[in-house]
Amino acid sequence: MPHLLELSGLGFAWPGQKDELLNIPEFHLDAGETLFLKGPSGSGKTTLLGLIGGVQRASRGVVRLLGQDIGKLSPAKRDYFRADHTGYIFQQFNLLPFLSVQGNVELPCCFSKLRESRAAARHGSVAQAAQQLLQHLGLAEDLLHRRADTLSIGQQQRVAAARALIGQPELVIADEPTSALDADTREAFLGLLFAECRAAGASLLFVSHDQSLAPLFDRSLSLAQINHACEVC
Repeated sequence: MPHLLELSGLGFAWPGQKDELLNIPEFHLDAGETLFLKGPSGSGKTTLLGLIGGVQRASRGVVRLLGQDIGKLSPAKRDYFRADHTGYIFQQFNLLPFLSVQGNVELPCCFSKLRESRAAARHGSVAQAAQQLLQHLGLAEDLLHRRADTLSIGQQQRVAAARALIGQPELVIADEPTSALDADTREAFLGLLFAECRAAGASLLFVSHDQSLAPLFDRSLSLAQINHACEVC
């Protein structure tokens, strides 16, 4: 069975830099798998996520998601492909402060007809999808119409997770989303995130420097294990 995500012969160097930041001969993520990827600050974790999402293009090699070589798509088509198939949870959450909680969660469906149709098919409507995801992630119903910037850090984190999951993207990428939380809250959040990923059939690529979380995942890797450029960093 083909992998959900495959990297092969991947190299990346910033313009004007002689040495590559990333040199990844091979990497894969299977459908439905949860993978913990660790690495110190500055090691290239966020750059790697940008390459997987098609925000940046590799200097060489192939990034293949759902069988599609992302590097062969035009910038506009990469944007559409990312919107359809990838959900993101950012370290700073990146919620739109002027939108309500529910408005933030529904936002991906404004950019992806595929995720809009999936949300409506599974839950009856996009609004109901947003509400059910937030409920499953432990956010009280009376917060749905509050501005996102009035929420606590933990509440914002759950809104960001619901936004990433709406419309059942095949891949959910989380970039240090638990760095501001205490240990008990981190584990509780991950339990909810795993449950929602399973319900949506999504794979989870979770990037963090917090090694204590690694045993909770199906598989754990360090960036140094797959990035040969780290040998000469």
